[in-house]
Amino acid sequence: MQHLSSSQVGQQKPFNSLLQRLVRGEDRRKLEATGFACDIAENSIVCISNLPVKIDTRGNVTVYYSSNTVQEETNVKPYALQKDTYLLQYITPVKILNTKVSNEQPVCQYHHTIPAVIFSSGISGNLFHEFNDIIIPLFITTKHLESRVLLILEDHSPSFKTKYIDIFSRLSSYEVMNPTSNASVHCFPGLILGLKYHNNLALNISDIPGGHSMGEFRMFLRETYHLKFTHVSQIRKPTLLLITRDKTRKFMNQDEMVTMMKDLGFRVIVAGTEEASNLKIFAGTVNSCGVLVGAHGAGLTNELFLPAGAVMVQVELLGQRWASDNYYGNPARAMELHYLRYKIDPEESSLVELYGRNHSVITNPESVYANGYRAGRAVYLDNQDVRIDIVKFRKIIVQALQLVKTRVLL
Repeated sequence: MQHLSSSQVGQQKPFNSLLQRLVRGEDRRKLEATGFACDIAENSIVCISNLPVKIDTRGNVTVYYSSNTVQEETNVKPYALQKDTYLLQYITPVKILNTKVSNEQPVCQYHHTIPAVIFSSGISGNLFHEFNDIIIPLFITTKHLESRVLLILEDHSPSFKTKYIDIFSRLSSYEVMNPTSNASVHCFPGLILGLKYHNNLALNISDIPGGHSMGEFRMFLRETYHLKFTHVSQIRKPTLLLITRDKTRKFMNQDEMVTMMKDLGFRVIVAGTEEASNLKIFAGTVNSCGVLVGAHGAGLTNELFLPAGAVMVQVELLGQRWASDNYYGNPARAMELHYLRYKIDPEESSLVELYGRNHSVITNPESVYANGYRAGRAVYLDNQDVRIDIVKFRKIIVQALQLVKTRVLL
């Protein structure tokens, strides 16, 4: 068992109470008794140590701690969405070793006075997964520690780190560690391994660690990216952002859509992959809009930056009802946004041309998904475009305009 000096004990006490917030019930009792416990939920695994740990980054990351319990080895993949077996196969596991004899552990080369948080960048590149699986869980897990943590980014991606450096620098006062290039042994007074997950683009105020809400997270984003508008009433001219896609789920009559929107009185901003490439700049663009329109896809994650009272219009494609509601529709309501759903008719989908109006792909999407998610994705996400019925869609856009117009300052 490692022993702390009186000064180290003084530093440890405030961290203990903060770390304890990440476990409840029997897990908290285990943490208090042994110094180590894991919160294992349906979606996430978060392991906590309030004892000193050694983190060896020479090779695959290994964590050492000492307690009076039976010596054991645990392997954890530090990714929030544990039930996504497809993504999880790309996550490097972290080994945790409980050894009673300290000379079985490597000698520390660096000593830190704040806990470490180890998490993975996963397969970065998809905005939804970046926020849903990493950024929101990181906020949930670390915000109450008030920047007094050191972030260790497993499966380190330089582009991911650069993209979210503004967020990282607000959640930690220290430089993000790349364990691959570090190759050394570090001593920490405590550890959080993995990130707590609540739900799709969601923060539940009653869930572990307690107290964090979507409103708080959106305020955090506004402060981080210096966003100008908190409520849609602050935007003088009705402005609509149309999110476009380059490869699949394209709007085949996009020009007609834009003309109709302008005729109704909107200032229209059309944004594709290139326009959205700089997150910091694009967050400001989104925040200046009262309406966001897009087909189901990761680009709708940008609803996070809309001001309260704005409108999110999702074009729901064939075979996407559950995903549309759960990934973007329900979260929009929790963000204090108005959510309008435009469900396309089969005739608006390019799949009718490919399969025919009476094919089971059109009439019974559940039969396709019965062959597994990948089979459904190949059809409805990777091979579907849409030609919007302008007359029918115009009614939704008029409704969106009415919602934002009633909130425009005179």
